Amino acid sequence: MRLIATAGCACLLAAGTAGCSTTQEKAAAQQAKAEHILKARAERQKAKRKHRHDVDGPKTHDIGGFSAHQQGRAGAGG
Repeated sequence: MRLIATAGCACLLAAGTAGCSTTQEKAAAQQAKAEHILKARAERQKAKRKHRHDVDGPKTHDIGGFSAHQQGRAGAGG
């Protein structure tokens, strides 16, 4: 009778250990996916910022909101 109880206990422990490794694997996969998403987001934001600067130059708020590219032309017309 003790042998059956010991075998049953060992089976339960083995099943519990296998369940934990599956949970750990799921957590690792989810973390890798989250890291991939965050990296892709950062790259998109970086490209978006670069595109803004390439279109009209960096903005300066000191001179009426003109870009650095347009500052030379701001006072020349008038």
